[in-house]
Amino acid sequence: MNKNYYIIDFDSTFTQVEALDELARISLQDHPEREAIYKKIEDLTNLAMEGKLSFRESLSGRVKLLEASREHLGLLIKHLKKQVSVSFSRNKKFFKHHADDVLIVSGGFKEFITPVVLPYHIRKENIYANTFVFDADGKIIGFDETNPLSDEGGKVKLLKEMQLSGDIYGIGDGHSDFQLKEFGMIKKFFAFTENIKRKAVAEKADHVTPSFDEFLYVNNLPSALSYPKNRITCVVEGEVDSEAVHYLKKDGFAIETSQEAIADAGILLLAAGTKVDQALLEQSPKLKVIGYMGDGSSLIDYDACTEKGIVVFDNLKKPLSVAKRVAKFINNGDTFKSSNFPHLQLPTVENVHRLIGVHHNVPGMIAKVNQVFAERGINIISQFLMTNSKIGYVITDVTAEYDKQVLKGLKEIEGTIKFRYLY
Repeated sequence: MNKNYYIIDFDSTFTQVEALDELARISLQDHPEREAIYKKIEDLTNLAMEGKLSFRESLSGRVKLLEASREHLGLLIKHLKKQVSVSFSRNKKFFKHHADDVLIVSGGFKEFITPVVLPYHIRKENIYANTFVFDADGKIIGFDETNPLSDEGGKVKLLKEMQLSGDIYGIGDGHSDFQLKEFGMIKKFFAFTENIKRKAVAEKADHVTPSFDEFLYVNNLPSALSYPKNRITCVVEGEVDSEAVHYLKKDGFAIETSQEAIADAGILLLAAGTKVDQALLEQSPKLKVIGYMGDGSSLIDYDACTEKGIVVFDNLKKPLSVAKRVAKFINNGDTFKSSNFPHLQLPTVENVHRLIGVHHNVPGMIAKVNQVFAERGINIISQFLMTNSKIGYVITDVTAEYDKQVLKGLKEIEGTIKFRYLY
C-alpha cells in the first residue's frame, strides 16, 4: 500500500495571514512612511502568489523593506500563534496521528514557522522553509540564497531533491503550490480558500477546499467534524444585519442569498417580517435551524417547525445573538433560548461522537435509542434529554469507535423525526 504525504503551505493556509506582511506591521509601526511600505510589501506578496512576479524577486524586495530584527520576530511569533487557521486549529488530532506524513513546505522562514507549527505535533525535520541572515546586531539583512525555496519554482526543486515515494497531496493558496501539480510532483492540488481565494490559483486546482475539514472529508481522513461546515448552506433572506451574516461566514458556513439555494439550505437567516409557513418549510428539506431577526410570533409556524425537527431562534435582542445561537446549535447541539425546542446547554467534549435526535414525545423512545447502541456494542459516554409537550430532544455522546451504520438504525426507530451525527 502506497504511503500518503500531505504537503501544506504556511502563509494564508496554516495561518490566516501572510507572515512577512505581519512582520512589516510590527517592525515599521513607528516609520513615518509605514503605510506606503506596507502596500509595497503586500503588492509584492500578491504578485508572486498569482504568478505575476518571480518568487525570488518578490522575496528579496520584501525582506529589504522589512527593517526587522530578532526582537521583532519574537513579537511576530506570539501574533502568529493566535492566527492559526480555524479549521487547522480544530484538527490538531489529525496532525498528531499523521506526524510522519505531514510536511510544511513554505517560501516563508523557519525562524517564525517552526515555533508556530511544532505545538501541532509536526516534526521539526518535516518543516521546509527559508532562513534569514542576520548581522551582528540581530538585524535581518537577507536570506540564505542557496536554499531552493528562495527561488522561483522552489517547491518543485525541493520535492525533486526529496524523491518521496508515495501519493503526495498539496494544500495551499498560491501559485507556488499549484506548480507542484503543474510539474507532476503531486497527485492532487487542493486550493485552500478559508483565508483568501486567488481566482487564478483556484481555477487550476483539482479541488477547491474552503476549510481543512473539507480536505479531510473528501479524502476520507479523520476529522474533528463529521461534516464540513462549508457544505452547510446558510440562506440569507431580506435585510439581515451584516454583522450576523459575517459571523456565520467567518465560522465557516456557505452564505447564499438566492431563492434557488433554499432547497439546499441547512440554515435560514431571515429578516423581520418574513413569513415562515408550511410552504417555506416544504421548499427546504435539509433545513436544521432558523435564525429570525425580530419577533416572529405572529409570522412563524412554530408547530410546523417543531414537527419537522427545525429549531427556531427569534425574539433575541441583537441580530448577532441570533447568529451566535444558530452557530452554537450547529456546532454543539445547544438549543438554549430557542422558541420551539426544549432548552439544552451542552458541554463540549473530546474523543467522542455526538449524535442529535429529535423524536415525538412518546414513552419508550430512549429505551429504543439505547437498544440500537447496545446491539452494536457501542458505549454511551453521556446522554442528555429534554422534552416539551410535542417532542423529545436527545443528545448522545458515544465512544470514538463508531459504527456508521448506527445512524441508519436510529433513523428507523418509529417516532423519530430527525437523527444526525454532529462530530
